[in-house]
Amino acid sequence: MKKRILLSSPHMSEEGYEQKYVKEAFDTNWVAPLGNNVNQFEEELANYVTIKHTAALSSGTAAIHLTLKAAGVMHGNKVICQSLTFSATANPILYQGAIPVFVDSDEKTWNMDPEALREALKKYPDTKAVIVVHLYGLSADLDEILSICEEYNVTLIEDAAESLGTMYKGSYTGTLGKYGIYSFNGNKIITTSGGGMLVSNDQEKVEKARFWATQSREPELHYEHKEVGYNYRMSNVVAGIGRGQLKVLNERIAKKRYIYNFYKNALKDIKEISFMPENNWNQPNYWLTCIILSEPFKPRMVIEALEEANIESRPIWKPMHLQPVFQDYDYIGGDVAQRLFETGVCLPSDTKMTDEDLSRVVEVIRQVFVYA
Repeated sequence: MKKRILLSSPHMSEEGYEQKYVKEAFDTNWVAPLGNNVNQFEEELANYVTIKHTAALSSGTAAIHLTLKAAGVMHGNKVICQSLTFSATANPILYQGAIPVFVDSDEKTWNMDPEALREALKKYPDTKAVIVVHLYGLSADLDEILSICEEYNVTLIEDAAESLGTMYKGSYTGTLGKYGIYSFNGNKIITTSGGGMLVSNDQEKVEKARFWATQSREPELHYEHKEVGYNYRMSNVVAGIGRGQLKVLNERIAKKRYIYNFYKNALKDIKEISFMPENNWNQPNYWLTCIILSEPFKPRMVIEALEEANIESRPIWKPMHLQPVFQDYDYIGGDVAQRLFETGVCLPSDTKMTDEDLSRVVEVIRQVFVYA
């Protein structure tokens, strides 16, 4: 059996940057809860994406939860959410006791359809917040979405968990809405093993998020709590890994782009395969390379063939409005998200892949189409 090729796994720097910062945490015996690595990671990421304030947290999910709380989302409020995403985008809406309203994607971005958003806001004008996702590193059509949110006076939250380093018209995704969030889960373009970041230009809200994330402990000698808090802060060891990973982010983006172009060039003659959209205003990080199959080919055919060859791949995210846990909530739009799920495959996009690995993947995919 040939070696396993993974979808997207952690990739520590060859220079050992991560070990340097983690060692610093151990050498100073400052492994938790906070410390210099946390402070510096917040500052360094803020400088990278060009935003004023950040809060390093235990996960991207925690970051979404605290952005919703910062946006004033409470029990019974409505939050409009992109349906085509991972459940971590939508689950925090329920943490707050709020009501999700799911909307469709558009073909040109695979992300939130501005017309579906407008329709949802017309139906629910009392909506408290909107969560847009930059799926697989592709930016949403932010100008129109921002304009609609401004028109209806609703807070825009950018779930940029998959799009750190992606640019929309010269600005980094995650920095154009009122709040942005990033994820450093093990499969993301850079990782801290697990972790996330809340970002905003609103200093007061970010400081409040940090306060909530440290159990809402008041500045008293004893333990005083006037609000419900959470254990959501990132540890100093984890932040050290993040600092090292941030140094190679540009290299990881370049390799992800290389992988995308390799697949696109190698499979361009197969008319039943199309690739995720590219727009001239979008500079994706190409977190995962995704393809769409046309009839009579189905995602399972490619996924199973790859698995037989010890190669990991995945379907496109199953939309939230099709998930049993969210079946009782409203959905607005057409069938774009559902069609992408039913026809899409995420190809292995691990930044440690060699050309030989990529060729193995291509060979298996081509055999599916030759022998079908």
